[in-house]
Amino acid sequence: MEKVKVGISCGDMNGVGLETVIKVFCDTRMLEHIVPVIYSHAEIIKQTKRIGGMEEFTYQNASTAEDAVAKKVNLVNCWKEFKGDIEWGKPTALGGEMARRSLEMAASDLASNKIDVLVTAPFNKDNVQNADFNFPGHTEYLAKMAGTEKVLMFLVSPALKIGIVTGHVPLKEVSANITKEKITEKLAIMRESLERDFGIPTPRIAVLGLNPHAGDNGLIGTEEKDVILPVVRDQVEKGFHVYGPFGADGFFGSGAYLKFDAVLAMYHDQGLAPFKAIAFDSGVNFTAGLPIVRTSPDHGVAYDLAGQGTADEASLRAAIFTATDVFLKRKEYRGFAGNPLQKQDIKENREDRRE
Repeated sequence: MEKVKVGISCGDMNGVGLETVIKVFCDTRMLEHIVPVIYSHAEIIKQTKRIGGMEEFTYQNASTAEDAVAKKVNLVNCWKEFKGDIEWGKPTALGGEMARRSLEMAASDLASNKIDVLVTAPFNKDNVQNADFNFPGHTEYLAKMAGTEKVLMFLVSPALKIGIVTGHVPLKEVSANITKEKITEKLAIMRESLERDFGIPTPRIAVLGLNPHAGDNGLIGTEEKDVILPVVRDQVEKGFHVYGPFGADGFFGSGAYLKFDAVLAMYHDQGLAPFKAIAFDSGVNFTAGLPIVRTSPDHGVAYDLAGQGTADEASLRAAIFTATDVFLKRKEYRGFAGNPLQKQDIKENREDRRE
């Protein structure tokens, strides 16, 4: 199997991000199929290793990502020197500066093909801001770098895949941001990602309503009748397998999500709350629509757990696996793009797994 070079930005040093990265690579089996490149600093790693019994973690310094070697964890130092101590559980200006620098270096190497994929450990969206970095999160920053606004926050796991129409916007602005054009755009990105990145031809997609009970036929809001349902009908007329709008509570409570390959939610918490309840340990945040592959764990900096050595690394590990799988799947997709027989084989395999 081809070894995929995985760049990992360290996130907020005062949170749990780097702890989970180190825990993942304490298991040396992770080095069999990937070449990890961590963007941080040796002193920060040294201080992080002291918690949670991670002294067995080893790495080699790499001047650049191009110097990374197989069978080892590679560290690219983002600063010439680091003076001071990690302040566990505290949002500090230094923590924000370090997280920002790590992301910028990793993203630059990704853009220049020095790494194959990017996995981003969580940062604090507030303390990374400065005059040159004014983004609500990783998704918006990477979209800007890629020169596109057509991206989708896509939470994925083996059990459930959920995309978000409005992303990081205040709740009071959600309704105004839900338009026929935007829903159509997000469905197109989701459909292409399911086919190209996850090997699911002719995917079945469920669309959620905005209001309680999907508006109750206009009794509790008209967005479903005026905006969402017309898009669903248009998608069906075009031959796509799109269904809805569904009331979110009954949809997840009844297990109806199991009948679909993916779900499009209208706003952030409508999608992320059920996703984290169902798939927290295996969940991954994937940015669909980008020309590059970026994933992250589905949790934040978790200041309340920082420095205790108890953070769970499962989601970070899943993010690494997902990024690697998507990278390889994209190559495979380009290879069989004109071969309907291979697509049919994948469809049949997917249906067999469901049975």
